[in-house]
Amino acid sequence: MSTRLVIAAIQANPTVGAIAHNEALARERLAQAKAAGADVAVFSELFINGYPPEDLALKPAFWAAGKAAVERLALDTKDGPAALVGVIWPNAKAGGRPHNALAFLAEGEIKGLAIKGDLPNYGVFDEKRVFEAGASASVFEWKGVKLGAPICEDIWSDAICADLKAKGAEILLVPNGSPFRRTADHERMGVAKARVAETGMPMLYVNEVGGQDELVFDGGSFALSAQGEVVMRLPMFEEAFALTIWEKGADGWACVEAPMADWVSGPEEVYRAMVLGLRDYVNKSGFPGVLLGLSGGVDSAISAVVAADALGPDRVRCFMLPSRYTSQDSLDDAEDCAKRLGVRLDEISIVPAIDAFAQMLTPHFEGKAPDLTEENIQARARGLSLMALSNKLGLMLMTTGNKSEMAVGYATLYGDMCGGYNVLKDIYKTEVYAVCDWRNANDPYGVAADPIPERILTKAPSAELRPDQKDQDSLPEYAELDAILHGLVEEEATLDEIVARGHAPETVERIQRLLYNSEYKRRQAAPGVKVGARAFGRDRRYPIVNGFRDVVSK
Repeated sequence: MSTRLVIAAIQANPTVGAIAHNEALARERLAQAKAAGADVAVFSELFINGYPPEDLALKPAFWAAGKAAVERLALDTKDGPAALVGVIWPNAKAGGRPHNALAFLAEGEIKGLAIKGDLPNYGVFDEKRVFEAGASASVFEWKGVKLGAPICEDIWSDAICADLKAKGAEILLVPNGSPFRRTADHERMGVAKARVAETGMPMLYVNEVGGQDELVFDGGSFALSAQGEVVMRLPMFEEAFALTIWEKGADGWACVEAPMADWVSGPEEVYRAMVLGLRDYVNKSGFPGVLLGLSGGVDSAISAVVAADALGPDRVRCFMLPSRYTSQDSLDDAEDCAKRLGVRLDEISIVPAIDAFAQMLTPHFEGKAPDLTEENIQARARGLSLMALSNKLGLMLMTTGNKSEMAVGYATLYGDMCGGYNVLKDIYKTEVYAVCDWRNANDPYGVAADPIPERILTKAPSAELRPDQKDQDSLPEYAELDAILHGLVEEEATLDEIVARGHAPETVERIQRLLYNSEYKRRQAAPGVKVGARAFGRDRRYPIVNGFRDVVSK
């Protein structure tokens, strides 16, 4: 029986569905672990197939491809090290859903499988839809050491880890596909420490890193001693390879050597999630770069900064599309921001398009005064122009609406909502300013210092679709709006509870009405980075046709 074990933590970035790529990445990391003298390499959840596979997991051909990849990868373990690799595994029962599994590879073969027993079915997770749970926990023995292998959600309740302890496990090795949200690192750590306290076993927690559609996986892998002390931390939002050295003494296994990276928090972690989410969405989808409308406002400015940091300024094209109502300040501010970032900015007036639409439609608008219709035509002229540029140039169009706007429908469908991705989709307007302030004070990717002109941050927000328009002509001040929306969206608070916080009843009722009435717009919106507890889309699934309205008690 060994009294020393070297375990490699593989915090890497697989791609959903790209089995050949993921297999090659696993082989590369396994070779790295072998060269470093590791005894065991631990990969993240469903590494071979990518996580989350959603309904792709229901395709038998997908199961077969993943299984074949793991069988080939097992050959690489003939001379060590052993490996724990996540993969979708076919169900032995005819017609049954597949398993979310962890294959134990050693000595050139698949020695065993652990099947995920606790399938999450809340928030962004739908695993009960596509997988069948395992009946019992699995312990693998390697070099005389019994390794417990709970998979991600398996540690979020006590039963499976207790079962592993009863079966003689000595160390918990936990592969994860845990997506980022602002509170994720604290929640994970709390759960992990609870399982360690209950079982008396140390734990190595290995998380995926990278972007997948709306989700960003932040890495942040860690290890805990049997006493619950943090003995390893890997960096957030970047790939990492780490050796952890474990020795067995009179009190069991202890980690005697491992890296200890600093973790980020606050606006910085939100910003890094935005960058990683956009970078992987663009690169994994095969786009050569992005374009966006740079209006001179704060939302498009920070979106351009994120794009430049994610992809490099040479892969970002910006367009200013002025109308008759575009101010000179906006033109100057857009140009200033583009110069600071080093991105190309072109100007295309939409005035000819607006005039053409007026000529086309005015006879049919006879007797009706100008209203929101004419404002939306401007937004749609911009959307049409940007989509045409996207088609012609082959660049993905970014849309730039924040969560406050998306919540109340302060956006034009088929206009400024056009685009393939939105890094601000889950960030309220007040939070946008906090992220901008952080980025202006920091240059984490070495692209541009202080990239957002001060006037963009201090002037009153405006869509500039009519003379002297300001956002607050139609909406409450953003500080109040965001507080009400947080209560309605993140908390599902009653209107009475929100009013009791100091908000006018008529304002709260109006915001609720706007929120519900805009569901059809959000259902057609571009995907965007999830950063909070309840993002629109996968997290919050409301009906479009909805007759319920809460009311304030009289």
